[in-house]
Amino acid sequence: MSDHEFGANDDLSLPKATVQKIVSEILPASTGIAFSKDARDLLIECCVEFITLISSEANEISEREAKKTIGCDHITKALEALGFGEYVPAVLEAAAEHKEVQKGREKKSNKFEQSGLSIEELERMQAEQFAAAAARHT
Repeated sequence: MSDHEFGANDDLSLPKATVQKIVSEILPASTGIAFSKDARDLLIECCVEFITLISSEANEISEREAKKTIGCDHITKALEALGFGEYVPAVLEAAAEHKEVQKGREKKSNKFEQSGLSIEELERMQAEQFAAAAARHT
């Protein structure tokens, strides 16, 4: 597989700080093992390549099924087809957790509607709270 097989792979990456945080959480501090920036960058490249591989296979599976959207089942089938079946339970667990987080976000976004207050009433209440906070700090 060439470096430019998928075109814009040069633009694909993962947040370095997030990857470093994950690595730090995985490597116990008691071991005294350091993870160099070069190692982190190589890990990121490997992760991007893995994601690209799985995505490409999942896309082929969805196209064979005449689907226009890649679904979770396409990802799990791709993992199985590429010999990564042991990752399927973790992927399904992560998908379930994501659904729960999304449900929570939907509920939060409906708080305005559920409040029964108009924008004007909410703005007035907010202005009162700002004034009260400012008065406490003067």
